[in-house]
Amino acid sequence: MKVMLLAAGRGERMRPLTDHTPKPLLVVAGKPLIVWHIERLAHAGLRELVINHAHLGQQIEAALGNGSQLGVHIRYSPENPALETAGGIANALPLLGDAPFAVINADIYCDYDLAQLPQHAAALVASNDSAHLVLVDNPPQHPNGDFCLDGNRIVPSPQSPQLTFSGIGVYRPALFQFIQRGSAAPLAPLLRTHIAQGRVSGEHFCGNWVDVGTPQRLQELDILLRAPHNTAHV
Repeated sequence: MKVMLLAAGRGERMRPLTDHTPKPLLVVAGKPLIVWHIERLAHAGLRELVINHAHLGQQIEAALGNGSQLGVHIRYSPENPALETAGGIANALPLLGDAPFAVINADIYCDYDLAQLPQHAAALVASNDSAHLVLVDNPPQHPNGDFCLDGNRIVPSPQSPQLTFSGIGVYRPALFQFIQRGSAAPLAPLLRTHIAQGRVSGEHFCGNWVDVGTPQRLQELDILLRAPHNTAHV
């Protein structure tokens, strides 16, 4: 299956680090943040990647090339200006194909087992669902969460405790069919429409997850990944 890495964000909260370096190329524990994702995807056998970019995007292409040095094949979906999450995915649909695909935010770190993603894609094919989302415990900077999970179904609020969307999901292409290519569109309203229709599954992941949104959290992740006891290196 194909995987899209979302790398078009400006990274305003990361300034001044992102004034001259795109956020996905910020180095943590010796390698760019996006390379952690790519190496883990390759390890899981997921080697067909699409990366969108906007701010300083040519630096991303120059750093990663076609992905061969990392054991993957990368195609790029440039945006100018950035199209938000759903708009960026819709813009990349010609590269993603007709089968369900995974999308991962490039500005997170997570040791979720990416080898599970094809199973979730197969479940979408076998069901009427539009999406499968990986949820995590609410971090301090996002205490109210995003979605509610009841068993393996994401349900409208407030039927169960709120959890935070990890930035890892699997989607049917049809979810984005009504977004005009090249137009900006957020993802959350689209998901909430399909949640209301009972068409979104989910799971609660309890492992390591970091939204690398500030210089402080980047530094904390660097310390975590460099720790002698850390086993998260793929």
